[in-house]
Amino acid sequence: MTILVTGATGTVGRHLVQQLAARGAKVRALVRDPAKADFPAGVELAQGDLLDPSSLRPAFDGVSSLFLLNAVAADEFTQALIALNLAKAAGVKRVVYLSVIHSDLYANVPHFAGKLGVERAIEQLGFSGTILRPTYFMDNDVMVKDVVLGHGVYPMPLGSKGIAMIDSRDIAEIAARELLRHEASDAPLGLERINLVGPDTLTGSAVAALWTEVLDRPVAYVGDDTAGFEANLRHFMPEWMAYDMRLMGERFLSDGMVPNEGDVARLTTLLGRPLRSYRDFAAGLAAAA
Repeated sequence: MTILVTGATGTVGRHLVQQLAARGAKVRALVRDPAKADFPAGVELAQGDLLDPSSLRPAFDGVSSLFLLNAVAADEFTQALIALNLAKAAGVKRVVYLSVIHSDLYANVPHFAGKLGVERAIEQLGFSGTILRPTYFMDNDVMVKDVVLGHGVYPMPLGSKGIAMIDSRDIAEIAARELLRHEASDAPLGLERINLVGPDTLTGSAVAALWTEVLDRPVAYVGDDTAGFEANLRHFMPEWMAYDMRLMGERFLSDGMVPNEGDVARLTTLLGRPLRSYRDFAAGLAAAA
């Protein structure tokens, strides 16, 4: 049987394809441009687009499990529903979906609300599987590396409630384990949700302090200005997306992304090792600069 991976060339997807291939799974990667795909030997490519049902139908031939990942986009919800309906029509039984933590709490944030809608569709369509709910990705901070290193400021609006940031490699490994757990079961295992969190719940000031330690020079936290954050984002992303990110940042400030009791222990047990830390992530970025 075959596992179809959407978002296969992205931050999480490429790690997931590698994890599954290393575990001997039969993997089919959905890509828009096969020429840009760089996967381990044996990974099958399917060219298609989540907004093009004609291209997706053959991608689902012989697929037993779907990993569904939709990048933040204006039509993200539509993409997901097309994929889920085609998967159901093709006889796919299992779905592992990459949602977001607090999708039901951050109700005013467009891409959070959209992911909650996808979760409900998965339930109503009767899939077995796992809904993964990650916090903010450490990897997102690659885009502010130059600001941190060059200007000594950390600009992401993390606030003072705390964010338990997670490394995308941990997300991918957990996703691989969940896909294979469901694949190995003769009977449907039902649908469950897992919060994906990092080992440390960090405030904006705490992240700036970690950068100060790693770089051995002062780094200041300046992230609580969400209007300024939106204005900066508009220089390199569409206005609707910059506003979406601002709304998310405002919920970071008011609510944070704090794990539930037992989340860290559950993931540590699942992986059989500690979760990757933000300090190590920052040290790696600094060393590569």
